[in-house]
Amino acid sequence: MRHNRPTVVGADARFTGAAAFARAGFSDPTLVLRWREIAGPEVARLAQPLKLADGPSGGTLTLRAAPGAALFLAHDKRALCERINAYLGRAAITQIKFSQGALLARPPAPKPAKPAGPLPPADPSLHYQGPEGLAKALQALARRRRASS
Repeated sequence: MRHNRPTVVGADARFTGAAAFARAGFSDPTLVLRWREIAGPEVARLAQPLKLADGPSGGTLTLRAAPGAALFLAHDKRALCERINAYLGRAAITQIKFSQGALLARPPAPKPAKPAGPLPPADPSLHYQGPEGLAKALQALARRRRASS
């Protein structure tokens, strides 16, 4: 509750995010947030967790799979289920279902930084007469600035 005063946005965002995960059945969001680590890069490229439903015989994880990939992933169901349970530390998942559909786009990977080249002889950081550590830091800053421009 806000009580007619400003509050930190992060507190509201945390509760909103937790409610969204809970609606999909994920009481602990680590399965979704660390999916690439748990499933491996090959499976994570083809499928994403969609819903987790607890039943009397165990949990059922529904994965959204790229069109055509569900058949391929169905052959690896048992190993994937074991990897998920090993990560969670308990037998939480007993069955995996697939729903074909377009996967959510992943954010693009950050661009690698250009290598910093040598500084020109006229650069003022080369002529600094102060402490050695500060001189090296100024030169590193000048190289990064030069590489970004």
